[in-house]
Amino acid sequence: MRGKKVLLILGHPAGDSFCGALAERYRQAASAAGHEVQLLRLGELAFDPLLHRGYAGVQPLEPDLLAAQEHIRWAQHLVFVFPVWWGGVPALLKGFLDRVLLPGFAFRYRKGSPFPEKLLKGRTAHLLVTMDTPPWYYRWFQRMPALHQMRRTTLAFCGIRSLQTQVYGPLLNASAQRRERWLGKVEALAAG
Repeated sequence: MRGKKVLLILGHPAGDSFCGALAERYRQAASAAGHEVQLLRLGELAFDPLLHRGYAGVQPLEPDLLAAQEHIRWAQHLVFVFPVWWGGVPALLKGFLDRVLLPGFAFRYRKGSPFPEKLLKGRTAHLLVTMDTPPWYYRWFQRMPALHQMRRTTLAFCGIRSLQTQVYGPLLNASAQRRERWLGKVEALAAG
C-alpha cells in the first residue's frame, strides 16, 4: 500500500475517544510511511443525518457532505474507525453513509438487473472497530452485524473491497498497556 491516498473516517462523535486515538495513530503512521492522508471527523461536520424521503426525492447535500464526497473520490483507500453500539454502527456514521453514498455517486441502478453498477470500484478499506463486548462473543453469539453491514451490504455494494478488520475490545476496563498494544497494532497496519 505504498504512496496511497488514504481517507480516514472517524465515525465516533467524540474526537477525544479511544476511536479518536486510533484514527490519529493511524494518520501519523500512514503519513510517516509516505501515504497522503486526510482525516474526516464526522462529529465536526454540519449535516442532517436523516435521509428524509429515502431515494424518492432529492435532498440537497450540505457543504460538508459535498466535501466528503470529494474526499471519497480522491481516496484510493478508506479507513473507517468506529465503535460498535447496540451491535451496530453509531447513528452518526449510519446517517453519514445514508446521505453520502447516493445513487449516481457510489452506485448506479441498472435497468433489468438487481445488481448495481459499483461506482467506487478500485478502492479498498480497513475497518478499525472498538467495543465493550468481548470480540469472541460478538463474533460467535451476536454474529457481527455491524461488520457485515459495513463490509458486505455497504462497502461491497459500492465496489469498495475490505482488506482487513481489526476489533479492539472489550474496551471497558482495558488497561493503559492493553490500549497501547492496540494502538501499536494500528500503527503497524498503517505503516504496512
